[in-house]
Parts: sequence; C-alpha cells; structure tokens
Amino acid sequence: MTSATMSAGTTRTYQDYQRPLWRRVLMTREMAVYAALVGVIAFASGAVDNFAAPITYTYLFLDIAAILLIALPMTLVIITGEIDLSVASVVGLSSVLTGLLYQAGLPFGVAVVLAIVAGAAAGAVNGFLVTVVGLPSLAVTIGTLALFRGLAVGLLGTTAITDFPDTWRDLVTEKIPGTPIPNIMVLFVVLAIAFAILLHFTPFGRGIFAIGQSKEAAHFSGVRVDRTKLLLFVLSGTVAALAGVYYTLRYGSARGDNATGLELSVVAAVLLGGVSIFGGKGALHGPIAGALLIGVMASALRLASVTSDVINVITGTLLILSVVSPSLLAWGQARAARRRGRSRGEPPTPTGGAPGNTSGA
Repeated sequence: MTSATMSAGTTRTYQDYQRPLWRRVLMTREMAVYAALVGVIAFASGAVDNFAAPITYTYLFLDIAAILLIALPMTLVIITGEIDLSVASVVGLSSVLTGLLYQAGLPFGVAVVLAIVAGAAAGAVNGFLVTVVGLPSLAVTIGTLALFRGLAVGLLGTTAITDFPDTWRDLVTEKIPGTPIPNIMVLFVVLAIAFAILLHFTPFGRGIFAIGQSKEAAHFSGVRVDRTKLLLFVLSGTVAALAGVYYTLRYGSARGDNATGLELSVVAAVLLGGVSIFGGKGALHGPIAGALLIGVMASALRLASVTSDVINVITGTLLILSVVSPSLLAWGQARAARRRGRSRGEPPTPTGGAPGNTSGA
C-alpha cells in the first residue's frame, strides 16, 4: 500500500508524513555534535591563548589520529551490538612487536606488516570467542585487554625501544605542504572513505545494521551474522595494530604500556557521535565529529593548564552522557506523544505492547 484515503476524500502518500529533507539532514545527533565542535573551537580560540595557532592544530591532529583510526572499525562493531575493549592493548602489542622485530634485524616495513598481521590475529581471537564459542563481547574483550597487554609488557619488560628510521617517522608526523595537517591524516581520510562506503553503500553494511536491529531477523533474512561479526573484529584488530605502528613512530618509542586507557576515548567518541550502544543505529561521520570534539576539548584544557586527570574525568562524563541521553530523549518524546494523544482524545498506547529498538541507519 502506498497511500491512505482520508474521510474528506483527499489522498496522502507516505511522503506527506515524512520529515522534510533539511530536518533529516540537520536535525540529527551527528549534526548536533558538529555544532558543538564549532562552538567549542570558537570559544577556545577566543578564551585560550595560542589555541588558534597552526601548531596547535598540528599537535591536535597528531594526538587524536590513533583515536580517529580505531573509531572507524569500532563504529561498525558497536552498530552490530558488540564492543571491542581490547583495542588499546592491541596498540601496545603491535608497538612492541614493531620494535622487537626491527631490533632483531628485519627491515622496518616487514616489521610493520608482521605487527599488523598480529593485530588481525588478535582480532580473530576476539571474533572466534564471540561468534564460535558464544561468549559476550564485553567479557571477552575485557579479558583479552589484559591478555594482550600482558603479552606486550612480558615481551619487552619495562624497557623501551627508541631507535627507528627517521624517514618513517617523518612520513607520519611531517605536515602536508602549506597546511598544519600532518601526513597521517591522509591515511585516515582514505580509510574513512573506505569504511563509509562499506557501511552505508554496500549489502555488507546493510547487514551490519540488520544485525544490530535483531540478529535473529538478520539471520533469517540471509545475513551471515557470525561471519560478519568475525570480520569486524578482525578489522578492529588490524586497524588498532596500524594505530600502534603510528603510535610508535609518533612518540619514537615502543613500550608495552603505550596507549593505556585509549579505549575509553575511542568508545566515548563513537557513542558521543550518535552510535547506539544497543546497536542498529549510527553513521560514520558522527564518531569522527565525536573524536574531534574530544580532541579539541582536551587540547584547549591542556593549554589552559588543566591536568590530565581532570581531562579523563571530563571524557568519562561525556561517555556517560552519550549513553544516557538517547534513553532520556526517547522517554521525553514518548511522554510528549502520549500527552498529544490524550489532548486529541486518542486511547493510550499500552506500554507492554511497545516495540523494541526500531532505530535504523
């Protein structure tokens, strides 16, 4: 059925009930985060000394590059209703492997490839335990977070490897000529485009949203649920290992404790960007805005001499708000709808018959 006939003899299509395009584009949580980002940048530029200097933006991008990279596959994982908390320990493990393999005499490029392969294997371990063994991803990745971090520290101990080729370090930290933007952002843009196409313009991406809505319904619709989740965990481990190589070159140091606690910022960026923690809803540009917002706030606070502990508290608060706010908003909208229904004399909707999560892509 494509239309409904009204008692007055007029005919309305579904388009008559659809929100205007400008509302569907602008009145979204993702755009709200972008608006907040612009507001924070404008405020910090006027209130914090040296924030508007080009060098500040260079270090801002260098600081959040790892978060931006890991947030790409993390977005897809969370949309399926799962989570990967082991990403920061994979960063540390790949950093240590890169340093040890290069120190052992392998060419640096070969060491990088092997470290990334190890990250993919770590992601495959997570995916196997979730999809084949059937364990919850939260419990699995908390366990492998400790496992991979323990391996990293055990392999290298408390020492650090700091001798790396200058050409590789310059490759990721040097700026694009004529801009304050470091070269690593080119890699991020390429990966962001690839992940956006994968999520929003392919059958595989539609399957990701379907799994987040209902994995049983997705299975009966022909989506290979377990294989999709396994591939996403492998992608998450691979990109986290790539971020570990970047982390090593950015700071010139391979250590087992590199990127400790980074998973908090990654998850906060993804959820702040409008991805539902319950799965089935989100858009890739939202977490990018979330990561930029967290990075801009942290940069401004550091320039204002705020300690890292306070910055972590603010990041944690943003994470809590990003989880709680959608539920509060849905509750407020449902209450408003019930009030409008009562004012028109409509019978109340039974609370027990309310549908589940019906949010879409």
